[in-house]
Amino acid sequence: MRVALGGTFDPVHDGHRALFERAFELGDVTVGLTSDELAPKTRHEDRYVRPFDERKADLEAVLAEFADEYDREFEVRELTEPTGIATEPQFDALVVSPETTDGAERINEIREERGHDPLDVEVVPHVEAEDGDIISSTRIVKGEIDEHGNLTPDREGRNAERS
Repeated sequence: MRVALGGTFDPVHDGHRALFERAFELGDVTVGLTSDELAPKTRHEDRYVRPFDERKADLEAVLAEFADEYDREFEVRELTEPTGIATEPQFDALVVSPETTDGAERINEIREERGHDPLDVEVVPHVEAEDGDIISSTRIVKGEIDEHGNLTPDREGRNAERS
């Protein structure tokens, strides 16, 4: 099975790892990584997002561990539009988080318009931080939690702009 998923992944955290694990359970994985131009448009809050090449290097290191564990292949491709790679015919499944299910529906509409079979959509639940709220890159960047959801009250966050 060929599995797609996408995101900005800055920084990678345990919520992302849950998505990756489900994707690799299903098959070989292609991850669409938002371009530098698209990344700010996908944010709910304005914050600095590291350059594509830095995010890609970190992402590939994490994905390589899952690929080894599940004996699967993976590829990281640049996303220049929100519906990205998943509208391409070769994919069988799409792994999403709960807040991106609307995007998955839109992707399947586009696939239908193009004469492609719909993707099986796998919704992976959020991973909670130790305070019961979800782990998110925004919370990590703000300095509230670390990548595993541990509270970090003494940590300073990242500014909205690169300093």
